[in-house]
Amino acid sequence: MPDKNARALNKAAIRAFREIPAAARNTLTVDKSKEFAAHAGLSKALTIDIYFARPYHSWERGLNEHTNGLLRQYLPKRVPFNTLTQKQLDSKTA
Repeated sequence: MPDKNARALNKAAIRAFREIPAAARNTLTVDKSKEFAAHAGLSKALTIDIYFARPYHSWERGLNEHTNGLLRQYLPKRVPFNTLTQKQLDSKTA
C-alpha cells in the first residue's frame, strides 16, 4: 500500500478479501495500528467480525505469525510480492 492510512487499508483489504468466498471469511484479528482506525467500515463491507490483538501478544495472531514465518524462509522482508512471477515462486518452494 502506498499510504498507511485507514482508507487505503480498507480499500485494499476489501479488494483482497472479495476473492475469498464469503463462507470462509468469518473473523479478522489485527493489531492496534492507525491503519485499522476505520475497522467498523471494513467489518461492515466484508460482513466479518474484527478483533484486536493485545500489544506484544503475537500468539493472538497465530495464523498470521505462522504464515509470515513460512514466507520469510524463502522471501526476505521488503520483497515486493507483486513483482514476483509464478515461476519465481515455484522455484522458491521446490
